[in-house]
Amino acid sequence: MTSSYPPPSVPAQDWLRTSLPDAERWTPSWPVEPRPSAWKAWGRNALLFVLTAASVYVTGGPILVVSLMSILLAHEMGHYVACRYYKVDATLPFFIPFPILGLVGTLGAFIRIKSPIPHRKALFDIGVAGPLAGFVVCVPVLLLSLGEMTVRRLDASAAGFLLGDPLLLKAVTPLAVGAVPDDYTVVIGPLGLAAWFGLFMTALNLMPIGQLDGGHVVYALLGRRAHVVSRAAWWICVGLIYFSPSWILWAILVRILGRQHPRTLNDYEPVGRGRALVGLLALAIFVASFVPSPVVGSWDTVRQLVAGFVSS
Repeated sequence: MTSSYPPPSVPAQDWLRTSLPDAERWTPSWPVEPRPSAWKAWGRNALLFVLTAASVYVTGGPILVVSLMSILLAHEMGHYVACRYYKVDATLPFFIPFPILGLVGTLGAFIRIKSPIPHRKALFDIGVAGPLAGFVVCVPVLLLSLGEMTVRRLDASAAGFLLGDPLLLKAVTPLAVGAVPDDYTVVIGPLGLAAWFGLFMTALNLMPIGQLDGGHVVYALLGRRAHVVSRAAWWICVGLIYFSPSWILWAILVRILGRQHPRTLNDYEPVGRGRALVGLLALAIFVASFVPSPVVGSWDTVRQLVAGFVSS
């Protein structure tokens, strides 16, 4: 995930420089901030990485730490390396420990982009690099998780979460356990949980909304018309609440993160056919990773819980 801010006022010669054919990698002309302290440059990031690894370890053990942190790190470093290539000022990844609820122990990670994006090609590459890199690491983790999968009869009294299946996970599960009867469920291990969360975060970030990764990609491809897609996608996200109350939280988060996308310094140069094809690849990854109901549960379940709480 990336977060950025609208670009500052830029001299006219910089707009011209970004429109030149050889300006894909450019040198900003405005004053560079003083070199930050070690704490601001990487100390906070290292501390949050350690705390997040510890949180994931407490939640799911060492296998979950290695597999999940690898997926998240690949995603964020994809963004960071692309920023460095285009000489866009960006922070190292900030990981978010979350040892509550006992699912995976983290809410993911993000980098902060602190300088303007020079043009739409750079915006596209920075936006798409994270999901592609994370997905490349997620796929082998998913394949390795097949050896951990088991099948057991559904038991309403058993502890644990019932997770919805991304399309890709649903496609490969029969390779490990065959056909699953209606009254049974597939139990995944730490590798499967890491792959599930990696796919879920990939799909969430690829939503074509605001300043999510998918929002960057859509803005790079469509320019200022992207706000139409962004608005429609957010309302679809709201509509998913009808199928699962678990989407309430994500609809709120997407709304917060999905504010209007800022312009690049050169919004007029097209990204080209090659990047449009990569955009179709990103769309396919989004579909394969999408989870309509992340945590299985219906509004009937919510009503039963509320009724039980009131009666008690």
